Amino acid sequence: MTIYSPLKGKTGYKRIFNALFYSISGLRCAFKYEAAFRQIILLNVFLIPLSLCLDISKVEHILLIIIGLNAIVIELFNSAIEAAIDRISLEHHPLSKIAKDMGSAAQLIALLIICVGWAGVLLF
Repeated sequence: MTIYSPLKGKTGYKRIFNALFYSISGLRCAFKYEAAFRQIILLNVFLIPLSLCLDISKVEHILLIIIGLNAIVIELFNSAIEAAIDRISLEHHPLSKIAKDMGSAAQLIALLIICVGWAGVLLF
């Protein structure tokens, strides 16, 4: 038995082309509507070039860049969760709060990973 979504109509290169534009649209929306996303971008605009100025190994450079980009990915997921919950209902509901709080917790952990990663590279 094959489960097929009627919303998935494109295949091949057309699908990849469409997916690219959907992704760009998602990044634009996140930047336009999500202050937290803009803050994470600003943090990375500062930290990534700073990491390249440090006298550290290539592996450490890559680590610092990856943990910064990871926080961007997690903020996109967090914003998507919040948007989906708000689309369902703006009414306060315990499950909605749990979902939003868990997304926020994921972003907190991503920021802690940035702090630990930078401290580890700079101090050890």
